[in-house]
Amino acid sequence: MTAPLEPALLDRRVDDVDPAETAEWLESIDGLVAAGGRERAHRMIEALAARVGADRARAELTTDYVNTIPASQDAPYPGDEQAERRYRAWIRWNAAVMVHRAQHPSTGGVGGHIATYAGAATLYEVGSNHFFRGKDHPGGGDQVYFQGHASPGMYARSFVEGRLDEADLDGFRQERSREGHGLPSYPHPRLKPAYWEFPTVSMGIGPMNAIYQAQANRYLHARGIKDTSDQHVWAFLGDGEMDEPESRGLLQVAANDGLDNLTFVINCNLQRLDGPVRGNTKVMQELEAFFRGAGWNVIKVVWGREWDALFERDVDGALVDLMNRTPDGDFQTFKAESGAFVREHFFGRDPRTLALVSDYSDEDIWNLRRGGHDYVKVHSAYKAAMEHRGQPTVVLVKTVKGYTLGPSFEGRMASHQMKKLALQDLKDFRDLLRIPIPDAQLEEDPYRPPYFRPEPGAPELEYMLERRRALGGPVPERRATHTAIELPADAVYASAKKGSGAQQAATTMAFARILRDILREKKVGHRIVPIIPDEARTFGMDAYFPTSKIYNPRGQNYMSVDRELLLAYKESEAGQILHVGINEAGAVAAFTAAGTSYATHGEPLIPVYVFYSMFGFQRTGDSFWAAADQMARGFVIGATAGRTTLTGEGLQHGDGHSPLLASTNPAVVSYDPAYGYELAHIVRAGFERMYGGVHPDPNVMYYLTVYNEPISQPAEPEGVDVDGILRGMHRVSQADGQGVPAQILASGVAVPWAIEAQRVLAEEWGVAADVWSVTSWNELRRDAIDADSAILHAGEPREPYVTRRLREGSGGPVVAVSDYMRQVQDQIAPYVPGRWLSLGTDGFGFSDTRAAARRFFRVDVESIVVRTLEALALDGAVDPAAPRQAAERYRLQDVRAGHTGTAGGDA
Repeated sequence: MTAPLEPALLDRRVDDVDPAETAEWLESIDGLVAAGGRERAHRMIEALAARVGADRARAELTTDYVNTIPASQDAPYPGDEQAERRYRAWIRWNAAVMVHRAQHPSTGGVGGHIATYAGAATLYEVGSNHFFRGKDHPGGGDQVYFQGHASPGMYARSFVEGRLDEADLDGFRQERSREGHGLPSYPHPRLKPAYWEFPTVSMGIGPMNAIYQAQANRYLHARGIKDTSDQHVWAFLGDGEMDEPESRGLLQVAANDGLDNLTFVINCNLQRLDGPVRGNTKVMQELEAFFRGAGWNVIKVVWGREWDALFERDVDGALVDLMNRTPDGDFQTFKAESGAFVREHFFGRDPRTLALVSDYSDEDIWNLRRGGHDYVKVHSAYKAAMEHRGQPTVVLVKTVKGYTLGPSFEGRMASHQMKKLALQDLKDFRDLLRIPIPDAQLEEDPYRPPYFRPEPGAPELEYMLERRRALGGPVPERRATHTAIELPADAVYASAKKGSGAQQAATTMAFARILRDILREKKVGHRIVPIIPDEARTFGMDAYFPTSKIYNPRGQNYMSVDRELLLAYKESEAGQILHVGINEAGAVAAFTAAGTSYATHGEPLIPVYVFYSMFGFQRTGDSFWAAADQMARGFVIGATAGRTTLTGEGLQHGDGHSPLLASTNPAVVSYDPAYGYELAHIVRAGFERMYGGVHPDPNVMYYLTVYNEPISQPAEPEGVDVDGILRGMHRVSQADGQGVPAQILASGVAVPWAIEAQRVLAEEWGVAADVWSVTSWNELRRDAIDADSAILHAGEPREPYVTRRLREGSGGPVVAVSDYMRQVQDQIAPYVPGRWLSLGTDGFGFSDTRAAARRFFRVDVESIVVRTLEALALDGAVDPAAPRQAAERYRLQDVRAGHTGTAGGDA
């Protein structure tokens, strides 16, 4: 019989005027619990409270500390539990031995984690045997986000399946020293691209990416690109990981979209890396409340089937009450002690619960398992999650960290840092798992205990392989073959190449027009995924609303306030734009899901994520790093770029360094174009590299910084140096006439300042300066580093591109300027022939006019002039007094004397 529902609640109520009637209601509730389970009873109580409109009535966010699914409703287990238990033991053994062998002195002790997979093995094995569908499944297969620290278990299963061999396992964390057999420490698709799909070990990013992967599946289906209706997303997470704000911060997205194709499985072993997650309270209860409050379906798996008989006998709810009151710190301690200890310190807290186990031996008590180690309980939870409709589901599963590894590991505070087993630990572990390895083999070299895999044809092995065949093949597996797409036609770039004529236009507007024309392309436009974190109107992208529409799986069920306007806000179930709200983290997760669809689904999507440049690599750089690991492809547009260009917005909006942050990500190809025609060539090259099918390294993201300052956009010059634009620099204005030679390098919005400085230098100081538009400081540096590397590796000496081009210029010193800090320009300083001086916007930004800010930072036209004269004076090419005279003439100390830049542009 199931225990009555929280009778202690009556003690907190007012005096009961009709105890008999109360007893009848309680008896009815007890009957409901017995017939439908405690969850059903709680739902009924909530409905009754809502009906009477009680002031204090609200949906209870937590239930008792027991399994959500009562024993009477456990699903029949569909597999051969004995066979699964046998090969689960082999996998456990191999996972632990792989990490242990990696600590051999000859390898230098490369580390690894034993305890996480040991505790979570049942969670993964139930999934692998009955739920996780591979790529060859008729429905298309599932996406599984494996917990990073559990990677040894995935490798160990693949070894038993025959996907990996002993040399591979011995290459764990030795990817270069065991070339061809190295295994990455964690799930890293870039390092093992035919195996891992999703990087998860940067805590908090896995949950976000899983949510947006589930949304991307629905998006693909809604847009008619692929039928994903029979695909499911699984994310395996740790209870400690859920403390990350990113882990919890986007739960409402999944609930709002009704993503019932998503299941979180949270391994609640009650331990963080160093100690208890919630020693004084209960993390499972906390997570239950949080997920319920966010609109998720919650299933708790707390206790194994050995507890079922005790719950049946717990007629007065004493055991349930004791479980509700016992904090996690105590539960962790119990699993590090003994059955006698648990009898005294847990059951002994209440004479009624002590009586429940009076006929249990200490060994019986010790064998009362947590639910996460019971195949039947975990299977029932997964099945219920798959069958639930209308909400995402979280399965909270209680486990023991280091389970089966023995008393040195199980539930110990230091288990996460323990990398190897003592000889006796190995023997005990072998005996517990019944691995047929004799003592002699373990004693011969305790650092290298043998792996175990049965001979081909073993019935358990055949059963294991058959289960995977039935589910569509191996998991994890990544495939990069995809549907070929037709690239945008040349015509879509024509408007950007024409220039702005008599009008002025910012590069943000130039890009928006290019994207508009690409969206109209019949053969590729439907694959473009514009992603905007609530700034579409700022970036001039609200023009897409009426035609492309905003994706919302619930459609638009309200009357829009701007419905009569030409650019009305329109949502649709088949909308193309992902308008994620004020949510940069979610936007990068959406970018990652779309940008990897070519591999995940074999159907390319081309994400174009547009955001305030300051809030990109600075705020969400870790997510971009994970996107790079997952080999995402797409365009990342840093709009409203520059330290001084975004007038009035102040310190935290002024971007003076995003190209520098972008340069730290090897998968980011970064450009800072000045003109629309440069943008056109860069965007075209990005499509060709990422989706053209011929580039040796297509797995990159193009980061383009664009500005909101309107300028006169020139038409593309005849014979423009396209190769130079793409490689990082091209000459946009050659010195006209004779004079002292110099060269000015500028990027982005600074190029017009440099051209104006060129004029002033020629007319007032007799200096003939060439002006170069540096479309990418980062790519110039990468090319130079490649040239260095060729020499390091005894290759053919090669002059860096920037060095060669500047030698072809007018000569003289080089002055570099941008709307970023000097370190952005100084990246290429070692490769510049002759003298180098730079200007930049170092320091914090502030609110002021563009002209005043540029004068303050010394990057305006006159500052470029003075800096060029300084370089020439140092070279002895002009009068040493010239720089000081120029500074006085132009009143460089007076910010009010600045006049560089135009007004206008949204902020």
